[in-house]
Amino acid sequence: MTDSAETTLNGISAEQAAVEEDLTRRVLASFDNAPDPRLRTLMQALTRHLHAFIREVRLTEDEWNKAIEFLTGAGHITDEKRQEFVLLSDVLGASMMTIAVNNQAYKGATEATVFGPFFTEDAPEIPSGGDIAGGAAGQPCWVEGTVTGTEGNPVPNARIEVWEADEDGFYDVQYTDGRTAGRAHLFSDAGGRYAFWGLTPTPYPIPHDGPVGKMLEAVHRSPVRASHLHFMVTAPGKRTLVTHIFVEGDPQIEIGDSVFGVKDSLIKKFDQQAPGTPAPDGRDLGNQAWARTRFDIVLAPAGS
Repeated sequence: MTDSAETTLNGISAEQAAVEEDLTRRVLASFDNAPDPRLRTLMQALTRHLHAFIREVRLTEDEWNKAIEFLTGAGHITDEKRQEFVLLSDVLGASMMTIAVNNQAYKGATEATVFGPFFTEDAPEIPSGGDIAGGAAGQPCWVEGTVTGTEGNPVPNARIEVWEADEDGFYDVQYTDGRTAGRAHLFSDAGGRYAFWGLTPTPYPIPHDGPVGKMLEAVHRSPVRASHLHFMVTAPGKRTLVTHIFVEGDPQIEIGDSVFGVKDSLIKKFDQQAPGTPAPDGRDLGNQAWARTRFDIVLAPAGS
């Protein structure tokens, strides 16, 4: 047993600890002259936490090399349709933590959740009651609700972006034919009401043929996401809401959503409708079962 004056609590000699602490101090000091105080704060905090991690786990050089190979692989597989670093952020819970920090609870406003890697800026506009499916395979689902502020007043003309995967778990950006399907945008009416036809969400795996998927496999974690439908809602004077709704009774909710996006308030009942049940807008669904759900959206004020 070495003398306590020569050994720190984690078994590292005082001399070695001094060498490591001196390195951290010098790296921190290298950012002291950064003209942007926020950038200085970020870089110094990152340095402190990164160095503390390396020291805590006593990172080996082989492990460091494996980490560099992992990040290099994530960069190589990333392109205009796939963002492996967003995927990595999602499965580590970093995306949800960032959302939690930036979307604090406010007077019953709808909770936010992960953005995901499959949003696009050019989704077509549909009228209220229109169909976002665009030919994507799946069970038709009627979605309706209202958009209000936290005081209960309707929010007219709110832009509602919606997107989802087909019944096989693919978003249109993953198709090879370039078509748009399973996404659109629409606007709330003068009373804050909105409605559209979509698809009943089903569980699907996040892309797991790359570095992130290999990492999940190595730690025996499922890549499967709970069934969900994406929303992004914007309106003047309101905080932008990025969220999902999830399907009540989906077993994947209990197993675990691979990106930690599920919140109890966002789990909604998707009522199954027997073939021949009249549709709310008179749509002829033939001999096809369908579903319906309601999602009332409450927007927090901007800056809240």
